[in-house]
Amino acid sequence: MRILVTNDDGIMAPGLVALRRALADLGDVTVVAPTTAQSAVGHGITVTDPIRVHRMDLGDGVMGYGVEGRPADCVKLALLELMPDRPDLVASGLNLGANLGINVLYSGTVAAAVEGAFYGVPAVAASIEDSDSVDYAGAARIVRRLIDQLMVKPHGRPMLLNINVPDLSQGPPRGVKVVPQSMKGFREAWERRSDPRGRTYYWMIGDQEIEDAGLETDVSAMAERYVTVTPLGFDLTDHGRMDDVRQWNLGL
Repeated sequence: MRILVTNDDGIMAPGLVALRRALADLGDVTVVAPTTAQSAVGHGITVTDPIRVHRMDLGDGVMGYGVEGRPADCVKLALLELMPDRPDLVASGLNLGANLGINVLYSGTVAAAVEGAFYGVPAVAASIEDSDSVDYAGAARIVRRLIDQLMVKPHGRPMLLNINVPDLSQGPPRGVKVVPQSMKGFREAWERRSDPRGRTYYWMIGDQEIEDAGLETDVSAMAERYVTVTPLGFDLTDHGRMDDVRQWNLGL
């Protein structure tokens, strides 16, 4: 089995190290990841500048490719140039901070998995809830157990799954829930500050919005300390509105 491991936190991030180690005995693991942190870059790609790639010693006798680009760039390069054979799985993560609700659209971690699915490769984006004591190794073991189960199931079209692990410092998760993506985002605000020279700058602040009562989504399940699994797609068409818009009889 050939596995591509990538992320958006950077090639030396502890979450990637933990995920790589958790998957090591599953097959031939290749690491292609950004050389610098690329959180919240979404599905951006590099089209007007060259991309440099560096062979890097990742420790444990493992070599990887550091890419001066974005997560989606890494997957494109891996599939089309750096890997001699197409992988059987793209595993993106392990991201520091859960990727839930509308924030999935901003996530570079999720974008890397989506890029793999674009090319017909089964893909998983994996994240862990941020805390003062992040157990990357424990979360990576949970993700590995889920991948073991998922890879033997019939998929039809390539699976694209978003997995989020709750803070493990509070104890083991209550279980696993397959839930839809919430439409909730962050309660966003800008904090106005001044630098030492008196110039104004702004710092984004905010907290995850709480899910509406009675709805079971990735946001509500995470709040209840479940591992969440959400199948994702990348068809952005609002199929429920197609007939409405057709009835407008738009024309020139």
